[in-house]
Amino acid sequence: MSSVPPTSAKKQSSLAGFFEKRKAQSSEDGAEAREDDDAREEVGNQKEQQQTTETTTTATTENNSPTQQKENIEVAAKKRKLVKKSEVLDANAKALSFAEQAKLKLEQKQQQPKTSAALKQTEEKEEDEKDAKKNISVANVSDEKDEEYKASRESDDEEEEDEEGEEEDDDDEIEDVEGPLSASVQKKAKKKTKSKNGKEKSEAGVGALQVELAQKYIDQSSESISSWKENTATPFGIVADTFESIAETTKRLEITNLLTNTFRSIIRGGLSGDLLAAVYLASNTIAPQHDGIDLGIGDATLIKCLAEATGRKEANIKADYREAGDLGSVAMASRSTQRTMFQPAPLTVKGVLQEFRVIATTAGTNSVDQKKGRIKKLLVAAKGSEAGYIVRALQGKLRIGLAQQTVNAALTHAIVLEANKTAGIKLGANALADQLLKAVDVVKLVFSECPSYDLVVPALLDVGIDGLQEKCQFKPGAPVKPMLAKPTTGVAEVLNRFSDVEFTCEYKYDGERAQVHLLEDGSIKIFSRNQEDNTPKFPDIVSKFKNYLNNVDGKITSVVIDCEAVAYDREQDKILPFQILSTRGKKNIKIEDVKVQVALYAFDCLYLNGKSLLREPMSVRRLALYSSFRETKGEFLFATAKTSRDVEELQVFLDESIAANTEGLIVKTMDATYEPSKRSLNWLKLKKDYMEGCGDSLDLVPIGAWHGRGKRTGVYGAFLLACYDEDGEEFQTICKIGTGFSEIDLETLSKALEPHLIEAPRSYYKYPEGMEPDLWFDAKLVWEVKAADLSISPTHKAAMGLVDPNKGIALRFPRFLRSRDDKEPEMATNAHQVADFYNAQANKQTFEKE
Repeated sequence: MSSVPPTSAKKQSSLAGFFEKRKAQSSEDGAEAREDDDAREEVGNQKEQQQTTETTTTATTENNSPTQQKENIEVAAKKRKLVKKSEVLDANAKALSFAEQAKLKLEQKQQQPKTSAALKQTEEKEEDEKDAKKNISVANVSDEKDEEYKASRESDDEEEEDEEGEEEDDDDEIEDVEGPLSASVQKKAKKKTKSKNGKEKSEAGVGALQVELAQKYIDQSSESISSWKENTATPFGIVADTFESIAETTKRLEITNLLTNTFRSIIRGGLSGDLLAAVYLASNTIAPQHDGIDLGIGDATLIKCLAEATGRKEANIKADYREAGDLGSVAMASRSTQRTMFQPAPLTVKGVLQEFRVIATTAGTNSVDQKKGRIKKLLVAAKGSEAGYIVRALQGKLRIGLAQQTVNAALTHAIVLEANKTAGIKLGANALADQLLKAVDVVKLVFSECPSYDLVVPALLDVGIDGLQEKCQFKPGAPVKPMLAKPTTGVAEVLNRFSDVEFTCEYKYDGERAQVHLLEDGSIKIFSRNQEDNTPKFPDIVSKFKNYLNNVDGKITSVVIDCEAVAYDREQDKILPFQILSTRGKKNIKIEDVKVQVALYAFDCLYLNGKSLLREPMSVRRLALYSSFRETKGEFLFATAKTSRDVEELQVFLDESIAANTEGLIVKTMDATYEPSKRSLNWLKLKKDYMEGCGDSLDLVPIGAWHGRGKRTGVYGAFLLACYDEDGEEFQTICKIGTGFSEIDLETLSKALEPHLIEAPRSYYKYPEGMEPDLWFDAKLVWEVKAADLSISPTHKAAMGLVDPNKGIALRFPRFLRSRDDKEPEMATNAHQVADFYNAQANKQTFEKE
């Protein structure tokens, strides 16, 4: 089976670079006739003739040029040829098929680095000089608030340097990494390096990048903020054009700036609800996660809709899809041949979001046809790049490198900048950077406790940053993201970190995270670790939960607890393996049909009687848990725990946890607050197999498979697994796995993967050439995998650029453990975690040698 070379999602615009830019089409009918085969052949001949002419011209120029001719003259001549070739490409684009256009564009791209190397070196040199000057000029930006800011930060510089590298976030977002923003930092010359995605990084620290972005906000003119007729609906094209621009850059600052300016323009000119709609579309969601409203329209349906909307044949669209690996790009390239009596009204951001929600919630008789009709209506009305982003949104895969944290940062920046403008506040770069950084921290905290744009966006517009925490508070009915524990490499690391603090150890149960809510109205809700509403999955827990309350006086009216739901054999009074729990139904389970019994092991209390306990220390939260509930054998129990200042007791308790058939321990400091969605160093995982090989198991996504042979004939024999890169929104291969599977596993997993077969790899799959599997899968499932260790790999792509500039990381001797049905592919182990595991492994080996 032929494979398509992987194409970065961020480079998707390069593949589709020949598409015509979005034009005003309000007076046009948008209908064009498709090209016929004769036209294609004629243009193909023109292309061949043009290439021959260019080759001859190039050869003549090279032969006649003096050996010592200045590089810039030679480069200028070659650039003129590329421009001429680009003009020919644009002129012929309308008559070329999708595949031919893509091929020409890629040929042009491949030639460019060879003909512009000298120019690139000159440009890089000039850019470095500009950066050095810019850093000095930024450092000299001074006003009263800057001076106050510098004074307050200078005392923190030494402490921050000590902590650097010790506390690492999971994400590589500029808004999540703290660093000194003092003038001394700005005076440092920035030595740039390229990460795996080509993002520019500075050894001067992220603080310097924050100041650079703040200076950009200050310097840019009002023309950089798009505008349209004031107080009218925001055109969807404004958002689509922003997505197109974002897809063309790999610079995180530029991405944030582009999205910030779009949000600012909507705040200034849009209608009520437009900003909320734009934020949802940018985050590739249509409702809060716990509402359970998802799009995820299948490719087959979208191809049919695209064919009907454009008049193209399904076979041709499928062929283009195989070539590009991205149906959105195919949609952008497809021209409509359907003539309409009336021009459809332009799409608006609010209208598109409303249609998406109707499509997602349509059910019942003829629901498929109704959904197709609405999708077709959107595609017919789409102009330029709009169709591509409608298709990607319907797939649930925007794939332009927009992580939710970037969306939240851009939203925050837009709110702050517009508030400053309205109030006439002018700040220097340092002070503005500090203001933005603090505001982003506030929004991040609030969104982790109140994860609903429906509440957060209107509140920001109403009360701004200062009143946000009071306006949006954690309440039962909407889950907080769970706090997570950092993996450790062994007991020594735990002892080192917690040697001077009181800590508690709890058994780590092998089950499914469950956040149980008792609302004021007496209803019960149960949410998963990824905030899905799992209430229909556990009718037995819902029916008995109030019995577990220590509520004889009726004073407990609302509560939220964090638990682990495990399969439990009540007759033998023992915990059952996770695999047993995974056989339990997922939706609309009737209590009389429950065959796998579960027990809740409660370990935290997050809310009690109208008060959030998230910012209370662990000691207070545990007391609230113990006083509000009572244990019921085999049904509701407190996590087995031991609190001690004696680090020597840790090893004994770990041995006891292993003997009790748990995974190990979670070690927590008693003064730690609950930090939603954060993998904190205040919680450490110590699993029984940490003493051998790489510390933690990894959650990976199967994206390909090879046919089985011999005893494995009829099922898949080996699989290609990938980790998830949040920055590039791509899946990077990390290993080929064929061990750890029983015959039943292979049969079950093969059947589970069959519905997700695709004809070619997605454009956002990063895999090694020469290791193409027999079959490709959509990234839908998550498997837990254990390995002997991790190694630098010249083949696999995981965490490329994070440890070695030109190589990735691979697993050695991987073995399958289990499926993780409770996790989405985007929740799989990410590239930064893979790099952390590798570095931790190296540190452990060094420690053992010493």
